[in-house]
Parts: sequence; C-alpha cells; structure tokens
Amino acid sequence: MKADPHISESTQQMVMDAESMEKAIRRMAHEIVERHDSLNKLVLAGIPTRGVEVARRLADHIEKIEGVRPYFGTLDISMHRDDLSTRGRVTALEVTRLPMDIDNRPLVLVDDVFFTGRTTRAALDALASFGRPSIIQLAVLVDRGHRELPIRPDYVGKNLPTSLEQKIRVRFENLDSVPDSVFVIKP
Repeated sequence: MKADPHISESTQQMVMDAESMEKAIRRMAHEIVERHDSLNKLVLAGIPTRGVEVARRLADHIEKIEGVRPYFGTLDISMHRDDLSTRGRVTALEVTRLPMDIDNRPLVLVDDVFFTGRTTRAALDALASFGRPSIIQLAVLVDRGHRELPIRPDYVGKNLPTSLEQKIRVRFENLDSVPDSVFVIKP
C-alpha cells in the first residue's frame, strides 16, 4: 500500500487497509441493525467530508443486511465550530441534506475520526436547527481518544490510542484517488 506522497514515509504508519476498513464498517452496520427496531425511520447523518462517505457505506451495508435502506443525509457543521477564530483555513461550507422531518426519528451522526468531541458538539448544535430526533447516537470509524467534552461514540470501527502530537489520516479511493486506508502521522 502506498503512503501519502506528500508526507515522509518514515513519519506515517498504516493502521487500517481497505479490507480492515470494510470489515469495521460492516461490523458497525450490524451493531446499528441490532440496536434499532425501525430501520425504515433511521437517519444516518454524515459530517463532511469523510463522515459522509462512512455514512454512505453504513447505509449500503444496512440495506444489504436487512433489505431496508436507512435515510441518508449530510450535516454541515462549519458555522457551529468553536474554533473558527483559531483555524488556519476556513472550512468550506457544505449543503446540509437531511430528510424533511427528523422529529421523532432515530438519528446516527457519523464521522471518520473522533478526537476531542468538539466536532460532535458542533454537529449537535447544527442538528438542533432541523428538529428533535427521538435518539441521537454517534458512529465513528476511528476513536483516537483525548476527549475534552463528555461525549462518547456508540459505534466504533477501531479504537486507536494516539499521542496528542500524532494525526490520523483517513483516505477513501473515491474521494482521494488513493486506496482506502487509515494512517497515523507522527510528528
């Protein structure tokens, strides 16, 4: 598997390849199916950019498992972040696309990496503008720890303890033109 050509190979380590990512997402889909009785009301809301891809793949697996495709959408959190003044670059605004009515529907927020919990907090703030789901859960491909807020994912593809200095890079072939992979980038 090729590493990111823009980063020195000595500073990056692959922790998930395409096959292990697929297995993790499939397992998470089975867990979601087990915990939800009414999949025909379930909403999967991906947080751009790579959370949307994880959500799409979860929806595909749930449809294969149960023959019912959950509602799928995206939730832009750009204007709800608490670090807008400290970010080096402005996050591009995305269009939020959710089912017309999310009231009283179970909703699973989906992201690629869980770190401090601040992205999830921003997603909860954004979600409040669109209705009141019956339950909100969180699914992440990678949980790297270091919480700053009392938020914990309900569905985790891989727990990956990291140092604060390390970064996690998730790549999807259809988005990044490199094979599906997760790398730890060392300082």
